[in-house]
Amino acid sequence: MAVTLGDVARHAGVSLATASRVLNGSARTVTDELSARVRSSAQELGYLPNAPAQALARASTATIGVLLHDVADPYFGAIARAVGDASSKAGLLSLVASTDADPEQELHAVRMLHAQRVRAIVLAGSAYTDPAAAGPIDEALAGYRAQGGVVTAITEHGPGYDTVSPANRAGAAELVRALIGMGHRRFAVIGGPERLRVSQERLAGVREALTEAELTLPQDCVLEADFSREGGRRAAARLVDGHPGELLPTAILALSDICAVGVLAELRARGIDVPGRVSVAGFDDVPLAADLAPPLTSVRMPLELMGREAVRLALAATPGAEPQVVALPLEVVLRASTAPPARA
Repeated sequence: MAVTLGDVARHAGVSLATASRVLNGSARTVTDELSARVRSSAQELGYLPNAPAQALARASTATIGVLLHDVADPYFGAIARAVGDASSKAGLLSLVASTDADPEQELHAVRMLHAQRVRAIVLAGSAYTDPAAAGPIDEALAGYRAQGGVVTAITEHGPGYDTVSPANRAGAAELVRALIGMGHRRFAVIGGPERLRVSQERLAGVREALTEAELTLPQDCVLEADFSREGGRRAAARLVDGHPGELLPTAILALSDICAVGVLAELRARGIDVPGRVSVAGFDDVPLAADLAPPLTSVRMPLELMGREAVRLALAATPGAEPQVVALPLEVVLRASTAPPARA
């Protein structure tokens, strides 16, 4: 059986990416000690380098690929713009791939960016919680990294990646605490798709704060929706239909601003006053949040900083180094869409 690059990496006690950089001639440097170990293992095992891999490792382009879920979403639009600006300042071009939160499309995009020999890939969309969806993508990214590519992530995508990590769970908990401080006791949550890790993190923060306050979140007050305007509107319709009159919770938390836009639209269409009858809050604090009617309470994500930091990590990546995590605190921004409840 032919000796593989993975065999060499295991024998030398290094990562697959490090072994590739040594044997395939990547422009990214490796320490003399690690290089010697890899070459010694390759010689001992009789490994024969792969010529196409060597060519790819030496020929990465001046391009950074950005994987995101929906370029029309203001959240992703702000990140994409920041990545583009930071890339341009470094003399690089950014290439955006919008995958509609579809694992198959994301896998295809990773393979295409690999084939285009991009210098780095920024994962701007949430990771998937289902191993069947995430596994093939992780394998494709591992192959890309093994040939000298760099991957950075915005939000947690698993160990091994340099990561820009906004405090989604803590931000959601602080939002709930602020509304409890206004007097709210009955909440509903319109979350994102369960298969997205960000959705689960934000919902966990909501539950954490409610538990601290010894408040319950009924199951029929937790609704799953797409992170979209229509998703938020449809979920709000289900919530109102299922909780007529005084049964409607006093605060609705939409775990993305774009969902909150749909919630506000549905409540307005039904003649339900915000915040007189029900308060509404979002998450992300995209630029349009302050311009809605009423202006939207939200959790501010430093979107431009997140994009810039992802590029900085990609350009500063050092072979064999421990992955870096840049933790970013979030801020609750109270606006006119929330107020003390008229009823408990």
